[in-house]
This record gives sequence, C-alpha cells and structure tokens, in this order.
Amino acid sequence: MAELNTIRTAAGARSAEIDEGLRAHMNKVYGTMSVGMLITFAAAWAVSGLAVTTDPSAAVAQLSADKYLTQFGYTLYGSPLKWLVMFAPLIFVFGFSAAINRMSAATAQTVFYAFSAVMGLSISSIFLVFTGQSIVQVFLITAISFAGLSLYGYTTKKDLSGLGTFLIMGVIGLIVAMIVNIFLASSAMAFAISVIGVLIFAGLTAYDTQKIKTTYIQHAAHGDQEWLGKAAIMGALSLYLDFINMFMFLLQLFGSRE
Repeated sequence: MAELNTIRTAAGARSAEIDEGLRAHMNKVYGTMSVGMLITFAAAWAVSGLAVTTDPSAAVAQLSADKYLTQFGYTLYGSPLKWLVMFAPLIFVFGFSAAINRMSAATAQTVFYAFSAVMGLSISSIFLVFTGQSIVQVFLITAISFAGLSLYGYTTKKDLSGLGTFLIMGVIGLIVAMIVNIFLASSAMAFAISVIGVLIFAGLTAYDTQKIKTTYIQHAAHGDQEWLGKAAIMGALSLYLDFINMFMFLLQLFGSRE
C-alpha cells in the first residue's frame, strides 16, 4: 500500500511538473508570436510611410488627389520587384522550416523575427489601400477571434488531428486560386477566396494550438530543452501565420478602402 501511494505521489508530481512546463511553453509560443506581430506591423507602417508622399515634386506616380508614390514606393509596388516582395514570405517560410533542425533555438528565434520583418514589407500596401481605422477594427476582430479559437484548441477534449490534412490541402488550394486570380482579377473569385480563407485559418488556429500542446506533452519527458525551444519557435510561426492570414482575408472582406 505504501509503495502504491509512493507511485501515485510520484505520478502526481510528474503531472504537475509537465503542466507547469506546458504553461511556460505556451507562454513562450504566444510571447514570441506577439513580438513577431509587433515587428510585422511596425515594418509595414514604416515602409508604407517611405512609399507615399503628399509632395507632388517628389512624386513618381499619383495614388489619389493628395497622395503620391515616391520612387521607393514605385519600385516596391509598381516595378517587377513587386513579385519578389509578394512571394518573399512564402519562400522564406519554406526555407526556414527546412533549415530549422540545423539551427540553435536562439538562431531560429532571430530568423523568425527577420521573417516577421519581411512579412511586414510584403503586406505594407494595406496602409495604401485601406483606411487606418478599418485596419485597426479588423485587427481587433481578428485578435478576438484568434483568442477564442486558440483557447478552444487548447481546452477541447476533441481530437482535431483529423482536420490537419484537410486544412493543409485547403491552404494549397487557396494559394493556387490566389495565383490564378492575379491574372483573372475576378472580384467574385476574390470574395470566395477570402471567405474560404477565413474559415480555413480559423480551423488551423484551433488545430495548431492543440498540436503545439500535444507535441509538448509527448516530448516533455525527454527533457531536451534545445528541441523544446525550437518547437516553441515553430509553434509561434504556425500561429503567427494563422493570425496574419486570417487578418488579411478579413481585411479583404470588411476593410474600408481609401
């Protein structure tokens, strides 16, 4: 009986240790993601500020009655360089995912922040296209939705792993449809892409949160802090991408254009 009590006590202590470690792990995931978001929007705002001027003498192209593109802005949004700017985050994230096993956790975190800055460059045109008020409103809507979906993924007892393949296939289909619509320029197709995109990344938010939690629990017993550190960075990257994509699709649906 004494031995049984000892086993139960040890199991309870181990469970409490894993729970405490999980909370610290999730805090690191959300903290890293939040810093990445801050870098992204700061970079986007700064780049858009350099791209636009109200001084006609410094203008290269006119945007509206009192807004003009600078030479920097025209190079970024009007020259063939725009294609590199548009697809740079996609190229970056594939390269990062492939190389992270060869990086230290500290290096991976630095690369993630660099990726966040590149993403800011890529989405900086939102400050030219949409009003500042609508950007803030949609950001708040996205933040509230993200928090609810992530909380659901963390707390639900339902296994969401079966959604993974379906959602990833949906993302691939979205990317193909978006590339096709660059050439078709169909407003109906753009609307459908945005609606489907919101639904897919809403599902991925819950799925990725649960996956981060279960991955930690499965590997916590090994005590590999370096691996867990990199797992936190990859978890932050997954949730960051879910948030950014959900925000961009919601902005296309509800944002007020300049």
